[in-house]
Amino acid sequence: MKNMRRFFSKWHNWLGVFLVLIFIFMAVAAPVLSPQDPNRPGTMKIIGNPLKHHKPLPPSAEAPLGTLSNQSSVYHSLVWGTRSAVVFGLIVALFSMFIGVIVGTLSAYSNRWINDFLMRITDAFLAFPMIAGVVMIRQLATILLTDAGVQSFMTGSGAVLTINPENLSPFMVFLQNLDPLMVTFILLSWMPYARVMNSVVHRIKNLEYIEAARVSGARPSKIIFKHLLPNAISPAIIMAARDVGGMVILQTTFSFVGLGGNSPWAYSLVSARDWIIGLGGKFDFWWVFLPITITIILFGIGWNLLGDGLNDLLNPRNR
Repeated sequence: MKNMRRFFSKWHNWLGVFLVLIFIFMAVAAPVLSPQDPNRPGTMKIIGNPLKHHKPLPPSAEAPLGTLSNQSSVYHSLVWGTRSAVVFGLIVALFSMFIGVIVGTLSAYSNRWINDFLMRITDAFLAFPMIAGVVMIRQLATILLTDAGVQSFMTGSGAVLTINPENLSPFMVFLQNLDPLMVTFILLSWMPYARVMNSVVHRIKNLEYIEAARVSGARPSKIIFKHLLPNAISPAIIMAARDVGGMVILQTTFSFVGLGGNSPWAYSLVSARDWIIGLGGKFDFWWVFLPITITIILFGIGWNLLGDGLNDLLNPRNR
């Protein structure tokens, strides 16, 4: 209760909660806030005639935040990009936390040999560059799909699929919809969680209440899930909250430079980059980059502030 009062006594915790709730609301209510075109559903909504207009159009009733040069609505991409960002960030953060918590806890609770072995694996993953992982996963999916007879595909970013007449296996269907960025981020983001959990569990596994559980004959699984994890997982939760924003920003960056992913925010910024500065050095087409750029910044700030607030709420030193 004391920690809860401390949490809500700080204005930046309120701001973090407010921003995160706004983004979650936009993600859930996206079909209502900006209905998709029934003829061309998707995260891009064409307003007007792209053949008639070859430059971004300013905000209007049909496009509250204007259009890009291809006459797609900036507002529509912003709203549906929010849904994509929330889903992507939560999946990556939660799966990374899950893997890291399991590896870190089991390694710390096991004997020294197993602990050293798992921590060396963790160090090896830490040394593996993220960009190399993205390229490797994409190439692997390409090879497997080509061998299966899929002639045209795009892993996770919306290209048309052309498949052979035979039914594909569930694994091939999974590869068709694979987002290489998401898989890579999960595979290469669990290590900090493992390191933190390993350190915390090492510190508390010899405390009196853990020793009492051992003496009473409790099984190792019961000790881990009932005594160790509830008292050690707080740092991992705090890290996960911060990582939601960080992973989405990283996803947008990778998608912007053409390394895969399906971020509507990144696609909008790619379409807008030639229109940021107009003739005479003026920002005549501010709507093509400013709304989505501010949204990305606020998304990162909101989740980081929430992580800082959770540190106040869950840190046992504050109790």
